[in-house]
Amino acid sequence: MKVAWRQAWHDALYGEAGFYRRGEGPAGHFTTSTHGALGVVFAGAIAHLADREGATHVVDIGCGRGELLTHLHEARPDLALTGVDVVSRPNGIPDAVAWLRSPGGGSLPPGLDGLTDVLVVAHEWLDVVPCTVAEVVAPGQLAVVVADPTTGEEEPGEVPTDQEIAWCAQHWPVDDLPVGARVEVGSTRDAAWSDLVSRVRRGAVLAVDYGHLRADRPTHGTLAAYRAGAFVAPVPDGSCDLTAHVAVDSLDHDELRTQRDALRALGVKAALPEHESARTDPAGYVAALARSSAAAVLTAPNGLGAFHWVLRRCDPAGTRAGTAD
Repeated sequence: MKVAWRQAWHDALYGEAGFYRRGEGPAGHFTTSTHGALGVVFAGAIAHLADREGATHVVDIGCGRGELLTHLHEARPDLALTGVDVVSRPNGIPDAVAWLRSPGGGSLPPGLDGLTDVLVVAHEWLDVVPCTVAEVVAPGQLAVVVADPTTGEEEPGEVPTDQEIAWCAQHWPVDDLPVGARVEVGSTRDAAWSDLVSRVRRGAVLAVDYGHLRADRPTHGTLAAYRAGAFVAPVPDGSCDLTAHVAVDSLDHDELRTQRDALRALGVKAALPEHESARTDPAGYVAALARSSAAAVLTAPNGLGAFHWVLRRCDPAGTRAGTAD
């Protein structure tokens, strides 16, 4: 029986035998800015951002198996660190890292609340918060797309809810879209983001994700799947990661910029080290070359550098502490 993509997607990732509950974790299927040599440089930038925002505690939402937190601990053992994910605390992460188990999707654990002097990082979290996938079935008319959980076979279903239609009218208008166009309704992502922001009494919340702005919404949607490092057909059977880009400008924010611009502002540069240092300090030269290479990948304008950084600051009452871009 076919069910709405939003429900099938949630069950496939976060159900009892869901993709994200498996032992190998996301790193077994794809690489992000937090993994390996990239993660060392990325963690340095996050630590710099924490300092800039006056944070002494970093919370990583949807942290996989703690890769970013491990890099942060190695670079800055003075920072308090907390991981939040759907799995129990993994083996091998530093003892100093606290851990909270999350229900999954857009839901957060009750113990994550009243945070102060904190930088909360949601790195590639919102793109895996399941959302309604809808299709234009007649001019200006949407239908929720339903899918077979075992095959991914699709067909149009019911009309979206009034809330979903209102979200589209504000953020992803469909009046001029052709029949067959698809919309990924971001109201569930907005709600998850708002809930996360509400957990912070004083500090900042950062989302890092691939996404789009109103001026360049994708006509045919972005729902995609990954398995073992390769694109595969999006089938909600639990065998693959399922993801869709985020309408990042619908998120309440104070700053919105590309990862390329954000990292450069935090001192991440891809400049090569002086070649003379290869003779005077070979080990230092190799390390600097590795950092430069990682920085180049992280800031590549057609790659990871095109990710969006969405920053929201909170004052002690949990309200805005800055001004939006």
